[in-house]
Amino acid sequence: MAMMRLRREDPRVVGTFRLHRRLGAGGMGVVYLGSDKRGQRVALKVIRPDLAEDQEFRSRFAREVSAARRIRGGCTARLVAADLDAERPWFATQYVPGPSLHDKVNEEGPLSPAEVASIGAALSEGLLAVHDAGVVHRDLKPSNILLSPKGPRIIDFGIAWATGASTLTHVGTAVGSPGFLAPEQVRGAAVTPATDIFALGATLAYACTADSPFGQGSSEVMLYRVVHEEAHLGGVPDALAPLLASCLAKDPADRPSTLSLSLRLKEIAAREAHGLSGGPLENGPGAGAGWERRTSERPTGQRAEEYARQRTERRTAGSSSPRPHPSRPPVPRDAAARPAGPASAAGKNPRTGGRNGRRVPAARPTGRNGSRTPVRTTSGGRRPGPDRRLLRQRVIVFVVVTLLVALGIAAAQGCQGPARGLGADRSASAAAGVGMSGPYGVGERVP
Repeated sequence: MAMMRLRREDPRVVGTFRLHRRLGAGGMGVVYLGSDKRGQRVALKVIRPDLAEDQEFRSRFAREVSAARRIRGGCTARLVAADLDAERPWFATQYVPGPSLHDKVNEEGPLSPAEVASIGAALSEGLLAVHDAGVVHRDLKPSNILLSPKGPRIIDFGIAWATGASTLTHVGTAVGSPGFLAPEQVRGAAVTPATDIFALGATLAYACTADSPFGQGSSEVMLYRVVHEEAHLGGVPDALAPLLASCLAKDPADRPSTLSLSLRLKEIAAREAHGLSGGPLENGPGAGAGWERRTSERPTGQRAEEYARQRTERRTAGSSSPRPHPSRPPVPRDAAARPAGPASAAGKNPRTGGRNGRRVPAARPTGRNGSRTPVRTTSGGRRPGPDRRLLRQRVIVFVVVTLLVALGIAAAQGCQGPARGLGADRSASAAAGVGMSGPYGVGERVP
């Protein structure tokens, strides 16, 4: 948002806010950039002196400031403070950094359909919060929409009125911006949420074409076109034209509700973001045009039949020949043509190897020493097999224990000779290989 230096006639302090720059001027007064003692920045609007002297304006302004305090929503600038009894009434809202929709389109040109639909969906949600608070904005236009980094924000509720209030400050004088006013505002009828729907439709049409849907001209000419002529939507994309046309209907009853408009704009934004060509959301001519481009690329006639036949063959081949397990040898293609063996004749399933369709688990391969070898699974891992290291340790322990037992037995047998009374000479002769059949036979007592 462009900022200008304060002029000599501009105040430096308003209420508890210190003014730093001039943000702009409108039909109600001048908007300043200010800050409070904590450094919070605000957009502060001071009412024009001539309107401040109008008691009817003051009373209505007081009612609407009270209603604006109830507005809660992320798409609106929150009201911070206001002084309705000051010599020149003022109110301060949250400062929103970023250019206005008017400035962005004026500098960069029309926006894409996806951008317009996305902005419109966010603004519809903001208006839904405004209308739920019982307030009608009455002056929704491109310059009152700021494009902040967090999304579009609706500002300037200075001339907002309660639902059903009149739109005339004086007889024959409507408050608002020509080209974005609804017909009922020009006629001086009561305002409703449909009044803001008309203004939003004109605002989105401006974003698409960089021009008002009722052209350019003096205020009188513009107001006449709003009441008696149809809006020009020739430059609006086909995805948005039907919806914006319904928003710009002369009769408020023919316009969509705020909630319905929000949902339909979200649908268009999602469709345009995915690259599908837009069309009317209702069933009818041109509906679903985004799908016609994709269906027209599909094969038809003989190509379609050939494609269907090949796809059926692939499916049949895939279902008749199961994928072999990585641990099993591949099955030859002519296995199905081989005659059934004894197992098949006995009632076994030739494909599963079991009876009554039950699959028999295949034997796992073994190594040279008879131990099972680890088998790889289909996921690339290894099935848990016997631990060779543990098996080796067990064998070593078994051999050591066996040797120790054998040595113990031998030692025990060596100790039994002296216990039986055999002499050392006999033990020596026996060890030398001399027989015991001499004068003393086996079993005889030695003197």
